[in-house]
Amino acid sequence: MSDIVNAQPGERLLLTGNEAVARGVWEAGAAVAAAYPGTPSTEILENLGRFPDLHAEWSVNEKVALEVAIGASMTGARGFAAMKQVGLNVASDPLMSQTLAGVIGGLVIAVADDIGISSSQNEQDSRYWGRFGHMPVFEPSDAQEALAMVKVAFELSEQFETPVILRLTTRICHVKNPVTVGERESHPATGFHFDPNRWVMTPATAKRRLPGYHERDRKLRAASEAHPLNVVHDGPDKRVGFVTSGPAFMHVQEAFPDAPVLKLGLGTPLPIERIRDFAATVDTLVIAEEVEPLVETEARAAGIVCHGKDLLPAIGELTPNVIRPALAALFGDTVVTGDAPAASSADPTAVFPRPPTMCPGCPHLGLSICLSRLRKNLTIPGDIGCYALAYGPPWNAMDTAICMGSSMGIAQGIDKARGDSDPNRRVVAVIGDSTFLHSGMAGLLNIVYNGGNVTVIIADNSAVGMTGGQDHPASGRDLRGDPAPEIDFAKLVAALGVKAERTHVVDPYELPVLFRTLREETKIPEVSVIITNQPCVLIDQFTPKRPYRVVAEDCNGCGNCLDVGCPVISVTRREMTVKPNGQEKELFFVDIDSTLCTGCDLCAGTCGPDAIIHVDKSLPRMVVAAPAG
Repeated sequence: MSDIVNAQPGERLLLTGNEAVARGVWEAGAAVAAAYPGTPSTEILENLGRFPDLHAEWSVNEKVALEVAIGASMTGARGFAAMKQVGLNVASDPLMSQTLAGVIGGLVIAVADDIGISSSQNEQDSRYWGRFGHMPVFEPSDAQEALAMVKVAFELSEQFETPVILRLTTRICHVKNPVTVGERESHPATGFHFDPNRWVMTPATAKRRLPGYHERDRKLRAASEAHPLNVVHDGPDKRVGFVTSGPAFMHVQEAFPDAPVLKLGLGTPLPIERIRDFAATVDTLVIAEEVEPLVETEARAAGIVCHGKDLLPAIGELTPNVIRPALAALFGDTVVTGDAPAASSADPTAVFPRPPTMCPGCPHLGLSICLSRLRKNLTIPGDIGCYALAYGPPWNAMDTAICMGSSMGIAQGIDKARGDSDPNRRVVAVIGDSTFLHSGMAGLLNIVYNGGNVTVIIADNSAVGMTGGQDHPASGRDLRGDPAPEIDFAKLVAALGVKAERTHVVDPYELPVLFRTLREETKIPEVSVIITNQPCVLIDQFTPKRPYRVVAEDCNGCGNCLDVGCPVISVTRREMTVKPNGQEKELFFVDIDSTLCTGCDLCAGTCGPDAIIHVDKSLPRMVVAAPAG
């Protein structure tokens, strides 16, 4: 991990964009930073938590994180919030009111768009929020710009009394670049000042704010036209010129190094006259943006002739090997080819697929097995977390995963809509511990209040597992690892109205108990909650047990252990056999990578011939000699 905390001004470090943003927030003198973990933005707050002279916290969700930052801004201090693109949807309620109320201390929101959908449920362009809320949007192209733009964003926020969005993408967040760091500024709080005509957003108050809100928008547009972050990089080949921003700028320069480029560092409000002037200097204008045609649409509306999504894809990153062939017709026979990867003649279907799976010994494995065994009579709305991987083989034990906390409401809707169409089918909602605290509690309260017949499973693994094991209010530790109050889920669901006799805490590694509890609770015609209670295998609280191995000569090829779905179990050979009734059956002989095995016992419990034993069980095997003679 880069030493961004102790680096001296002028020192040059190799930083990811997330690390650079964290350093920039600290250098800008921010007093409060809040976030909810979400790839690709998670490491921003993890790094801010290393600085001792600001308050950094994991909030229970993005809405609360933004509200914490807003509260800091109201005191005159600088506040910062970080989230991924779908997190801004959660935070949009306070955002849209605060952009009207304005800010005192600088308020910057870093939003990481997952271009290409590497770790999200959708591909979202957060620049729309800048248009929607009349807020400036900064778009860095590398880590050095990310650090610098954070500081400029705070200044602009205070100058125009507006929230500011720093739009990042996965490539910016996770790619490392050399970064020169600076020194910390001082921006102490001036104290909260009583001003209900500004901070109490009743309809009357909001209406009085509207004229100034739109006047601010006009001033911001003028500032954008002249802002030094919107800069032309000239080139000798005037046949095609580009308007672009963010990492797409780097891709354009790599693909077409001789083409002129207008780089928009502050793209919202759009400097339309700057674009018009630039367009007059080239034969053809191409607007290259990831992913939506925002700039293109506004430019066309202003009468500027340009190409955009008519040639370039509207999904994924605009990497050189994407934009070169897409724009080849504009350059004729002299299109730059560079080092674009050659097309492979290999059959892509011949490559063995490697689907995502759970970790060795993951506590969600036992839950997934039990759900798969009862699958025939269950409808299973799921949620966002590692357990969502249960939708695929070998479990096929999840039906929906829409957004954070959605399993609760969807389960209630399915229950109430089914009527008498399938009275024997049960609804089971699966949600993780951090997701339940994020936005699932209200859904469970709604199920209880409205008389739902849903079995809720809270898969408590003591961490925000999918984003790297961060802490939350039920893990007993805060962002910095210090002791914190630990939520008791059984007491929490009781407070939400779930009956004590309908609440069960179960070890997910005890398959018979979990299976029996799940089978029995789904038969009860009212809301019930099952809480599984083993930690994520990747966090400190997890203690591995004795690992297992396979006695090859005892394995009968039944393949039952493969149903567990543990990645340390592999098939060593496959054979066909004929059953007594004449049907063919395929046998799967297996092995276990003992160096990765956590000793969870799940696979051993499925093995009929007891071929799965502990690695330290090394006593000589008994051999019965044939009788003499």
